[in-house]
Amino acid sequence: MEKQRTIKTQVSLKGIGIHTGRPVNITFKPAPENSGISFVRIDLPGKPVISANISHLLDSSLRLRRTSIGKDSAQVHTIEHFMAAFCGSGIDNIYVDIDGPEPPGLDGSAIEIVNILKKAGITTQKALRKEIIIDEPFWIEEEESAVIVLPNNNMSVSYTLDYSHLGLRPQHNHFRINEDVFQNDIAPSRTFCFKKEAQQLIKQGLGKGASSENTIIIDEAGRPSVELRFKDEPLRHKMLDIVGDFFLTGHFIRGHIIGIKSGHSLNLKMSQKIIEKYLGCPAPAAAGHWDSAEKPLMNKKQIEQILPHRDPFLLIDEILQMSDTSAVGIKYVNEKEYYFKGHFPGRPIMPGVLILESMAQVGGVLMLNKSENKDKLAYFMCIDNAKFRRAIIPGDKIKFEVEVTRYRTKTGQIHGKAYVDESLVCEADLMFSLVD
Repeated sequence: MEKQRTIKTQVSLKGIGIHTGRPVNITFKPAPENSGISFVRIDLPGKPVISANISHLLDSSLRLRRTSIGKDSAQVHTIEHFMAAFCGSGIDNIYVDIDGPEPPGLDGSAIEIVNILKKAGITTQKALRKEIIIDEPFWIEEEESAVIVLPNNNMSVSYTLDYSHLGLRPQHNHFRINEDVFQNDIAPSRTFCFKKEAQQLIKQGLGKGASSENTIIIDEAGRPSVELRFKDEPLRHKMLDIVGDFFLTGHFIRGHIIGIKSGHSLNLKMSQKIIEKYLGCPAPAAAGHWDSAEKPLMNKKQIEQILPHRDPFLLIDEILQMSDTSAVGIKYVNEKEYYFKGHFPGRPIMPGVLILESMAQVGGVLMLNKSENKDKLAYFMCIDNAKFRRAIIPGDKIKFEVEVTRYRTKTGQIHGKAYVDESLVCEADLMFSLVD
């Protein structure tokens, strides 16, 4: 077995966060054996330390299109390229001092991180490396996406990319990951975005630091905005994300990882499954995740003090969590709901418009709970990107997670997701007008 490693001397990087658009400075420092990867928010009181592992993974509503961790009120977003660089460079232990909520996006790849780690030098420590050896096949899948792990003596990654509906032809490749292969064939691959998606990401409050310097834009014909470093660079970037996401297990993986149209969400679910299977403990609830054993933050009577709605049109039953930018609410779907009498009465399902209305009411509580919005009303202005993934029936418990993506004095916008038994059933972008 190999020994653990850290860097010899501290080194620094600076740049702009790819999603926040904020300038940030980052310093890598040597760390002792068995300490793992730790991000230190040196800009916050007490300089909180967040270990980069599944136990500190933020709830899915707080990490759209990225991998983010947090502890108490401290968060660090978009760490996947850095985690991949540490894994690909064989770094077990390191401190990452950061003076903002998101590391620099650099050129959109991991190559600058790999290069500066080499500049710092790497030293071997006495303790044995923490590894997980995959000894039997298992997998998870969602719709057309899947992640499979198979026994293998080394870390190997295969990936199938298929965005043919967006103009990019299917791609497939496979690599056995070692330091040389990672540095030369994986690390230089840059993040990419489809032109059709760009406006939606902006509406969600993401990509504020994205530019032609750090993001490949792919048009409707599958043409990239810049010359590619590899003919399958988008696919290799997906492999880069897999390496980073799997390193949140806190272990190097010996196994063959196969990704089929997967992204961060599915990668991290597999990382959680690996932890459960091989370390003998269930994955903890994500930071910001509701523990059903706790009392709700607001019951229906308290919600009535904020929203003007009343039964039968006050649809949400509880608010579980709320911060300045996000909220979680619950709707218990009762078979006696008035609309079931006439909406597919032979096989009752909840109307899609009422699912969106319930989501909007959680967003309304979030918006109207702000002190500056006291005595105001929230009126619908726009529904965009609404998707329904399965029917909701009597007896279901819907968990709504909403996050503010844009907020101004007279308008607000949220991205909302609805879950039943942790399965995504609906999502949408909703815009409100805030009026006296």
